[in-house]
Amino acid sequence: MSGLLGAAEIREIAERIGVRPTKKLGQNFVVDANTCRKIVKSAGVISEDVVLEIGPGLGSLTLAALEVADKVVAIEIDSRLAAELPMTAERHGFDPSKLTILCEDAMGVCALPFDPTVLVANLPYNISVPVLLRFLELFPTLGSGVVMVQSEVADRLVAKPNNKTYGSPSVKAAWWAELSSAGTVSRSIFWPLPNVDSSLVRFVRHPSAGNEELRKSTFKIIDAAFAQRRKMMRAALSTLCGGSAQASEIIETSGIDPTIRGEALELSDFIKIAITLSK
Repeated sequence: MSGLLGAAEIREIAERIGVRPTKKLGQNFVVDANTCRKIVKSAGVISEDVVLEIGPGLGSLTLAALEVADKVVAIEIDSRLAAELPMTAERHGFDPSKLTILCEDAMGVCALPFDPTVLVANLPYNISVPVLLRFLELFPTLGSGVVMVQSEVADRLVAKPNNKTYGSPSVKAAWWAELSSAGTVSRSIFWPLPNVDSSLVRFVRHPSAGNEELRKSTFKIIDAAFAQRRKMMRAALSTLCGGSAQASEIIETSGIDPTIRGEALELSDFIKIAITLSK
């Protein structure tokens, strides 16, 4: 036996504990051990790492992380799944003391029992962007990671300026990390089969682009720029700046053409505008 979960075992566990995957929680369980090992390898997990996993579900990816890492901290909102996970680990030959489970909503987690160093997750499409941004913000020890998300979300996260998929998630994530595509995954690795395609996104943290005050002011400008993405920046920022003329002046003072659209700007451009506006 591989030590990891296969499709038949996953269905058996789900049936035994009375779990039926729900769309509300975005539950599509990974049933392919090779994909789980690929995610762990792509995230660069080593034996000294403390792996943070969001939404472990029935434990496919959890066991793949336990094969390599010193510790795994898993956040699971479903109490039945959270209770079963240590027993699944033990049955498959893993030391359950290496696994810490928090039965919580990931969007409400503010502290962890250990400083995480790597993130791995199969994220539900409806919360994937806010969860990723939240954990990059809250846990600066997270140096790298790989998340599996809906392909459309992956495209937005890794997009560069002057691309129709470039938007607020692309720019905000760049505050903390360099994001890149780590490939696609087949729908057949999930149970039940999803009706959307999924992709892997890898991130590697770099120093934050500034302090918390600057981040908040920059993110306000990013939100305004992409609220109506076809607007020129002078129109998009008119409310924030007290009018179109004032917005034009602030944007020009920042060295940027006020008739440009937000989708053409990089994070550094939004930061320049935020600094000028704060003055």
